[in-house]
Amino acid sequence: MSLMHTPVAFTVFATAIGDCALAWNDVGVLAAWLPDVSAARLRVRIGQRFASAIETEPSGEIGAAVASITALLRCERTNLDAIRIDDARLDPFDRRVYAAARTIPPGRVVSYADLAARVGGDASARAVGQSLGRNPFPIVVPCHRIVAAGGELGGFSAPGGTATKRRLLTIEDARRDGADDLFDRPTATDAASA
Repeated sequence: MSLMHTPVAFTVFATAIGDCALAWNDVGVLAAWLPDVSAARLRVRIGQRFASAIETEPSGEIGAAVASITALLRCERTNLDAIRIDDARLDPFDRRVYAAARTIPPGRVVSYADLAARVGGDASARAVGQSLGRNPFPIVVPCHRIVAAGGELGGFSAPGGTATKRRLLTIEDARRDGADDLFDRPTATDAASA
């Protein structure tokens, strides 16, 4: 029995950081993509994940989601928690992690350990990190707002890796609690690349 409610639709749309994409059904967003090397490459990746997806002009809730994502990536304060996601096919632990991540407002970050505490149960920072590495909804589920202990960036599985994560956090003017800005001191990663 298939859990798919309607055919999958998708759109590729321009943002200030490059072309992004959303795929959705009648329940909500099924996946989001941050910029890749080209819009054509995004379409290939979408086709690999959803073979029968149909490119469609977004309207209604999905049109509003595209507008919100576009605004956020133009450095405008907007919150993406109104975007409905269809996470029914995901592991229950991943659903809990993504729900907790969605409570982190733009411009703020928490550590993997802090997010694990929010998730509760037997969640560990490592398990939370692995879950975020599988996140099919980057930007909608703001996994870029979760950082390693001590303010290190940690990993990021979207194209561009930690450079993309840093760019998203810079766009949001991200801050650690009590800090002037997230990048106000050199990190081990910065020292290694110097």
